[in-house]
Amino acid sequence: MFRLRGRECLGCLGVLALLLACGCESPSSRGTGAASREPRAAGDREAPLPAPGRMEPGEPAAPFQLTDSQGAPFDSASLRGKVWLASVFFANCPGPCFRENQAIADLLKDIPDPDLVAVSLTCDPDNDTPDVLRRYADRFQADPARWKLLTGNMDVIREVANKTFLLPAEVGVHSERGVVFDRQGRLRGSFHLLQADRVELLKKLILEVLAESSPDAPAGETP
Repeated sequence: MFRLRGRECLGCLGVLALLLACGCESPSSRGTGAASREPRAAGDREAPLPAPGRMEPGEPAAPFQLTDSQGAPFDSASLRGKVWLASVFFANCPGPCFRENQAIADLLKDIPDPDLVAVSLTCDPDNDTPDVLRRYADRFQADPARWKLLTGNMDVIREVANKTFLLPAEVGVHSERGVVFDRQGRLRGSFHLLQADRVELLKKLILEVLAESSPDAPAGETP
């Protein structure tokens, strides 16, 4: 068990399990038995099953509104026509969250297409104010136009994470997976962000989805 500034990281048995399934928890979630292992109960709720690595597109994601790191309202409708990479984290999380977000920063650098946007929800909104998220984003030299770090009401965050991203989220409890949505807002797959080989597969999926037609483009036309 690791401690950093009052936070703890829940380890699993064995080094391999730790690398594959380590999750973080905040002081307010200790003693619940909650962790980011998948699938597990998050608090007293059953965590959702994660999306597979690849999946056929279904219905577009339900709209949601939160607040970004600039303190501005964020509406998911602004993502129409974009490919977006969704995740959950919190700023005071120790190593796993930093590694997760470093992987996202590297993906955004490796794929400079402005049509790729990262959407990261904090699962500790009481502490992760817009100002905290802005300073956290600065650690990764994040472009606010391409990386939306979002905060807001925990009930909304939980709903979006569990039902739209298919990622468990309670206060300080989250999965380290990255979830890909296409230009129509349809879930297309997810991979773990702490495993280099999974990140490469995630990158391949993102590039393939970026190459697909825009929802507003004429038939046969690619962006």
